Amino acid sequence: MEERKGAITFMKNPMTLIGPEVKVGDKAKDFEATKKDLSDFCLCELKGKTVVISVVPSIDTPVCEEQTKIFNKEASEFKDVVILTISCDLPFAQANFCAAKGIDNLIMLSDYKAHDFGTKYGFLIKELMLLARGVVIIDKEGVVKYVEYVPEATNLPDFDKALEALKSL
Repeated sequence: MEERKGAITFMKNPMTLIGPEVKVGDKAKDFEATKKDLSDFCLCELKGKTVVISVVPSIDTPVCEEQTKIFNKEASEFKDVVILTISCDLPFAQANFCAAKGIDNLIMLSDYKAHDFGTKYGFLIKELMLLARGVVIIDKEGVVKYVEYVPEATNLPDFDKALEALKSL
């Protein structure tokens, strides 16, 4: 498996990302994850839809919470767009978080089992076995139209750029 040493930092410490770097123009890879109700999820379920994947290390942190709340709010503004938030948190914790914070406009996913998303999209942090922070936008044809690996995992993504890319689709 490809490793990208020093691809990001976490609290200013260099981290290694496992998996290939996804680039604009790539065909989106199918992946499997677990929904907060423990049911299985496959990206193939969303074929023909525009998809935003909001990637967070752990929803139980202030920055990840803020990112999730912002995308939850933005989800209500876009018709025919599916927003996913994915982390390695257990589905039970994700369900509790969504209930406590009123998160209901997006699909919460866990990559805890096989790290399928993390390794296929190059977001898995080797040293922590958590996902790096970022955003991936996939168009209706299944092509990656926007990708951001946030350089410092404790910072928020560039929402303006991500939303601009989404609006252009």
